[in-house]
Amino acid sequence: MSHRQILYVIFGLMAGMFLSSLNQTIVGTSMRTIADDLQGLSLQAWVTTAFLIVSTIATPIYGKLSDIFGRRPLFILAITIFLVGSVLSGFANTMYELAAYRAVQGLGAGGLMALPLTIMGDILAPRERAKYQGYFLAVFGISSVIGPLVGGLLSGIDEILFTDGWRWVFFINVPIGAVALFIVWKFLHVPHTRHDVRIDWWGAALVAVAVVPLILVAEQGREWGWGSPGAIACYVIGALGIVAFVVVERAMGDAALIPLKLFRSSTFSMASVLGVIVGFGMFGAMMSLPLYLQLVNGATPTEAGLLTIPMIIGLMTSSIVAGQLIARTGKYKIFPILGSALLAGGFLFLTFQTYDKPVWFTMIGMFIIGLGLGQLMQTLTLASQNSVGVRDMGVATSASTFFRQIGGTLGTAVIFSVLFARIPDTIAAAFGKSSMQQGIAEALADPDVLAAPANKGILEIYQQAQSGGSVGDSLSGDTSFLTGADPRLAAPFLDGFAQASVTVFWVGFFVILVAFLLSFFLKATPLRAKSAVQEAHEAQVAMQAQQAGNQMGALVEPNVESDHADAEKAQRS
Repeated sequence: MSHRQILYVIFGLMAGMFLSSLNQTIVGTSMRTIADDLQGLSLQAWVTTAFLIVSTIATPIYGKLSDIFGRRPLFILAITIFLVGSVLSGFANTMYELAAYRAVQGLGAGGLMALPLTIMGDILAPRERAKYQGYFLAVFGISSVIGPLVGGLLSGIDEILFTDGWRWVFFINVPIGAVALFIVWKFLHVPHTRHDVRIDWWGAALVAVAVVPLILVAEQGREWGWGSPGAIACYVIGALGIVAFVVVERAMGDAALIPLKLFRSSTFSMASVLGVIVGFGMFGAMMSLPLYLQLVNGATPTEAGLLTIPMIIGLMTSSIVAGQLIARTGKYKIFPILGSALLAGGFLFLTFQTYDKPVWFTMIGMFIIGLGLGQLMQTLTLASQNSVGVRDMGVATSASTFFRQIGGTLGTAVIFSVLFARIPDTIAAAFGKSSMQQGIAEALADPDVLAAPANKGILEIYQQAQSGGSVGDSLSGDTSFLTGADPRLAAPFLDGFAQASVTVFWVGFFVILVAFLLSFFLKATPLRAKSAVQEAHEAQVAMQAQQAGNQMGALVEPNVESDHADAEKAQRS
């Protein structure tokens, strides 16, 4: 492929990845408006869970099928399915319908996240690939920023072209997807050799059996109770699914959905473990920090999206710089070590957070976290791709994405479980501080404070507390009572949430510290100088040359035998 063709293909791949990553953030800020319109606020968790479950399961399936049938048809199929799910979601009339249609979106999103990096591995050598993967991470970062902005803007408009504004959160995917589909259809022509192998349908089914219960309990465990019968059933079914999946994959051999032979490579195994931990830290930070900005700093969802820009700048900067250095030197061992150190350092910095710290303090911590993530995300994918053969490129890349998504799901669940478990204790501790009590007393003695409409919600909570009620669970539901409330009355709640968040940051620090220690054991195999397509082509040429040589030998051998016979006959004469 020429440089110009490669650029066209990369643009199409980036558009596809932009679709999937944008969809993860644009819906979040719109969900409350959507749920109010469809009269199903209590069902909104199922809308998120449906998308997450299906996209996570679909990721390794796309990787395996693309190894068998080729990247181009699978990527086109992924875009098409995603666009169909987007249109259906835009026409949903109930939350149940929306959850089902979001599952269709997730079926396409699994391919949109896994296949672009796989196709990059096909058309570019690892050293050259590092330069471009930084731009893919930049796309991920940009979508993380503009997603909440666009979602808040569209959902805030009552009607656009005779249609509810929130429905355009899904319809906006159509023009972006159409551009990506056209570019991929026209320019993506990666050579592919069809392999006649079995499709691991049992493995695909058991991935669902293993993953669905675990994601379900991760999403719903806080509401059900982590020791409830439903949660225990999910643990048991998930564990049995994992055991059955390993047995089936061992029996399927090379045809397995995730061939176990990949784990014979210490590089692939360690990169997968680090991917789970990095996913934990990445999603934990990206989910908890915007919530902190909204509750403690009083930012709107749109403002919270803007305030996360330092993390995105850090991610983009470090990923692009790391990619350029890898391309020039061919070495990447230092980046997982340095990246995990910065990521752990960012979480450690945030442990000094207090509710009265200025917002720029949080932004510094986010910038450090972004610097770490940018170095980790692309180098771990690069290490996984470089550790396997050409034939397993797709399944290795999708497995890397799969493990990162699993880590992200667990990270989100653990982070929020720790956060909301700590809040009652930290709020109670805040109310016990003498400085807080003095401020509260002054506010409650002020007639203007008591008469202000903005204080109505928070005063009702104080009245409940005076009647013997608990304020510990006040932040687990509707937190709008903090909006515009007198700072002295809001201070104990903000301090309690900030201190609970500090516990979360400590959890993130210790988890990423494990990644930092393990990163020293990542064996950085030399990067291949040729792309997967080049290697496959050279292997095919060598095989054809060998076959031609064998055929020539078969023709020459009878002639040699004939010459010997003629010589013997002449000698007898």
